[in-house]
Amino acid sequence: MRILSTDNKNIEILENGKSISDVIDRKIKELSTDNEEPFYVLNLDSLLKRHLRWITNLPRVKPFYAMKCNNTPAVVRMLMALGIGFDCASKAEIQHALSLGATPDKMVYAHTTKPLSHIRYACTHGVDVMTFDSEDELLKISLCHSQAKLILRIATDDSKSLVRLSTKFGARMASVGKLLEQAGELGLEVIGVSFHVGSGCTSSLAYKKAIADARLVFDMASLLGFQMKLLDIGGGFSAIGDFQDKFEEFSGVINEALDKFFPPDSGVEIIAEPGRYYVESAFTLAVNVMAKRVVANEVDEQNNKMIMYYITDGVYGSMSCITFLVDDIPYLSSPQAVDGSEPRYPSVIWGPTCDSIDKITENYWLPELHVGEWLLIDNMGAYSVSQVSDFNSFERARIYPVVSAKTWDTLNLAGGVFGAERAAAMRPHCCLLHSGLHLPGRSCAKRQQLGMNFAVNQAAFPQP
Repeated sequence: MRILSTDNKNIEILENGKSISDVIDRKIKELSTDNEEPFYVLNLDSLLKRHLRWITNLPRVKPFYAMKCNNTPAVVRMLMALGIGFDCASKAEIQHALSLGATPDKMVYAHTTKPLSHIRYACTHGVDVMTFDSEDELLKISLCHSQAKLILRIATDDSKSLVRLSTKFGARMASVGKLLEQAGELGLEVIGVSFHVGSGCTSSLAYKKAIADARLVFDMASLLGFQMKLLDIGGGFSAIGDFQDKFEEFSGVINEALDKFFPPDSGVEIIAEPGRYYVESAFTLAVNVMAKRVVANEVDEQNNKMIMYYITDGVYGSMSCITFLVDDIPYLSSPQAVDGSEPRYPSVIWGPTCDSIDKITENYWLPELHVGEWLLIDNMGAYSVSQVSDFNSFERARIYPVVSAKTWDTLNLAGGVFGAERAAAMRPHCCLLHSGLHLPGRSCAKRQQLGMNFAVNQAAFPQP
């Protein structure tokens, strides 16, 4: 077993056939009864697998990872090694990316409402590409970063998305001409258009319509003398749960629309801002059953007892993501079938805090569990680590990054961003595609298709 130390964290390199499950088992055994704190195991191979899937299906679209989704240093460094850029939404996110070795030319300040001091910071540190959607934002940028290269964010029809963003961000098409004229009057350079169809988008036609609208903006800008050269198709991509097979479907529609409205010979660079797509399946969360209570006076129709379990993480911690409509409550997904001979009981699962809002699920059928048992939850990488609060001062889940030896050795040939010198040279994508890398899954193919799965010491239980 090789251990790499970086950012005061250890990255374990899996050798001799060791798997993610082996790491989880060992971590659980290492923890004594005095340490029930939750932890993640971060599978860096999952990031590579998702990246290969991206460049296969969207070869023209360069990803700029959304830092807000999960800014774990090992994640950022791995994405840097893959040549991915970064979508930053604040001064602190820019600082964080720069501190890990990212370069300003690989960043987009993709927030349309920026504090003046943050704009100044971006200017000072060479982050020139940023978005806007209002006249006031143009005025702020002209005062603080007059040499910025601007992207006009337009509103989209996001009525088919679970989380809608155009109610807050994006210029309506009717106001685009006036905004472009003002940018010209202020002497600002507008280089492109961006949009975001929302998270959990269920209709690929939303991308087609947004790309067509972007073409109209490009044409309007050209008449006003702007040299437009960048299209940003936003984020919201996913490939788990109900969206398992939609990525390929949506990619086909996006590629067709791009070829129609922005053909390769147009010279327009296409980028996107994926966040959850890259990290959602890379993190497995392990939590401990710290308490239980049998509710004697509450029974179901079959006179089964009701059991309440209290675990060491919840909605104020790693599972704040379930408050978003796009994120299914993990325990309600149909998990991998196992031996169902043990009797199961309707169960309520609570987080650790003293707030009754901290409820994970209220009707999940489980065999009777015991205090001290560990539960595993897959696909916990998106908007989990980044949204943890300090309510009740419970410990945050620690993160243990792991990577297969073959992936590590391939990506580290040029020194790699994990090395002390943070070498800038990276192995090209084509070498990754043809390197013969084995990309191990955490579990069987059936389980990987189910989204967030609920497991007890790696064994999940089918629901009736």
